[in-house]
Parts: sequence; structure tokens; C-alpha cells
Amino acid sequence: MNEKSTREWIAKADRDFKIGKDEFATEGPVTDMICFHMQQCTEKYLKAFLIFNSREIRRTHIVEELIRECIEIDSDFQQLFEIRAHTLTDFAVELRYPSDVSLPSNEETKEAIDITEKVKHFILDKLKDRGFK
Repeated sequence: MNEKSTREWIAKADRDFKIGKDEFATEGPVTDMICFHMQQCTEKYLKAFLIFNSREIRRTHIVEELIRECIEIDSDFQQLFEIRAHTLTDFAVELRYPSDVSLPSNEETKEAIDITEKVKHFILDKLKDRGFK
């Protein structure tokens, strides 16, 4: 268990979340970047859980893979598939570069924020249950 590193990952994740939430509250929010930051937040929270549980983290942006690694530690992480957390992976790379992909709508962006907020609370509760303070 590495509490210091876990805290650092959570702090980075929280900054991604703040950037996205703050931008969404503006007039004409930049939806692609908000969704990118929601994916980053989710990825970092999953990695924080893995680090807390003494797992090596791989360099990946694929949320589904990270969820599956967390399931090996705690089967309750299956719930993250039910809230569609894995769908955030699409925002990891596709939206960072110019492409033919259309920008997420405000509704899609709000859904990404909602999913991320659920993941955040789920993982913080799991960490607390395991003694993280």
C-alpha cells in the first residue's frame, strides 16, 4: 500500500475533474476537452486504486482494462461496467487530435461528467473501506 502515491494520483484526478466541471459551467463549453479530462480523471482514479493495492500500473488509457485489473482485487468493480465507465475510453485519444469525429454534444458531455463523478465516489468509498484516509 502506497498512500503517498495514491494521494498524488487522486490529486491529479481531482484537477482533471475540476477543469472539466468548471469548463462545463461556461457559456459555449469546449466539450471535447471536458470529455478528455473526464476520461483522464477516471483513468487516474482507477490507477490510484491499483497503486493503493500494490499493483503495478501499465501505461494504458483503456478504462476497460483498468476496470478488469481492479475486478481482480474487488469484484464490486464490475459495477463500473453497469454505469458505462468503460465508454470514456473513446475520449482518451480520439478527441485530442483533429479528426472526422464530431464533437460531443452537451448531453454527452454531461453524461461523461456524471459517469466520472460516480466512478470517483465509488473508488473513494472503496479506498476508505480498505483503510485509506
